Amino acid sequence: MSDNAHLRPPLPPFTRESALEKIRLAEDGWNSRDPQRVSLAYTLDTQWRNRAEFAHNREQARALLTRKWARELDYRLIKELWAFTGNRIAVRYAYEWHDDSGNWFRSYGNENWEFDQDGLMSNRYACINDMPIKESERKFHWPLGRRPDDHPGLSELGL
Repeated sequence: MSDNAHLRPPLPPFTRESALEKIRLAEDGWNSRDPQRVSLAYTLDTQWRNRAEFAHNREQARALLTRKWARELDYRLIKELWAFTGNRIAVRYAYEWHDDSGNWFRSYGNENWEFDQDGLMSNRYACINDMPIKESERKFHWPLGRRPDDHPGLSELGL
């Protein structure tokens, strides 16, 4: 294990409680829409598959996130536990965003995560589908940033 400066608790092996905590921390990070902050949760040699784009290190992941949030405006995300074991977590998620023409979308996806012993994500495999929605169909209305603790999750929203 490396020095404590590089630890990203909770650490594997995951329990249900620590997997839920890890997921919420990831959701909070992504809702910040800060590529630098988010990229620090990943190993230097992280491997990503995100739609048709691949990242092979932390710098490429940061660049991917920068492009993503320049395109996906007013981004709001909810993640939910699907399964966990040892150093792996599977999540399902949905996020809402609009493009620069004002067209709204709800993007649905699944991610498989693998973590190193320090709690950094070494592998991230994402499958994502975008569904056009009307602005009136939006379900994620909290102010930009962290989802409030009392906001319903995906299951409660019927998503």
